[in-house]
Amino acid sequence: MSKEGVPVDPVVFTPDELRLLGDEQFFRAKARIMTKMRAILEGVHRGLQNELKGAELLAPEGFNPTAHQFVKGEHLEDCPYQYLDFFKHFDGEVKFTFRTLLWWGHHIVFALILEGGRLAQYKKNLMNRYGTVADQGLSLCLGSTPWEWKRGEGYTMELTWERKSELQALLDRRSFVKLARFVPFDDPVVLEGRVPEIASATLRQLLPVITP
Repeated sequence: MSKEGVPVDPVVFTPDELRLLGDEQFFRAKARIMTKMRAILEGVHRGLQNELKGAELLAPEGFNPTAHQFVKGEHLEDCPYQYLDFFKHFDGEVKFTFRTLLWWGHHIVFALILEGGRLAQYKKNLMNRYGTVADQGLSLCLGSTPWEWKRGEGYTMELTWERKSELQALLDRRSFVKLARFVPFDDPVVLEGRVPEIASATLRQLLPVITP
């Protein structure tokens, strides 16, 4: 009974929820996994730094090539996550970043996010240098914001030669561009500890979009 005298329904856990609440090892395993995820992202950071050595980027005004950010949280659609932004530039409506996201229950995403600033040049580069991205397992993200991380029908379009004309039409209507590679957690590159290698390879494929 509440203070106002209104009956309050009891909070009842399901058997599965009670099992998880009582499973100390589950929470210890989660802590270990989160530590490993951070170590993976630190390896990604080192690899991307090496990849960008000597690279000339079409970066926005005020860009700091060393700026980066490690972030972790619990509630990306109710699932834990960690990500690294490097390189990283957010200034009002201008976004210029490469994000590596590890999202529990879903996948790993390597994403180049571009908005404002030199967006018209990035779009032109993407079309003129399409051979570097076509048929490489990369996708254009179709969400209404850069912060949608799902993949599949309605969310992403794979960048293939056959869809080049469709891509051009889509780019003309978009106020930002997000190009990404999605890797499931059961992929061999994850099992073999090669996530930093794939992050660097993905950035290498996308560099022609953001270089002179």
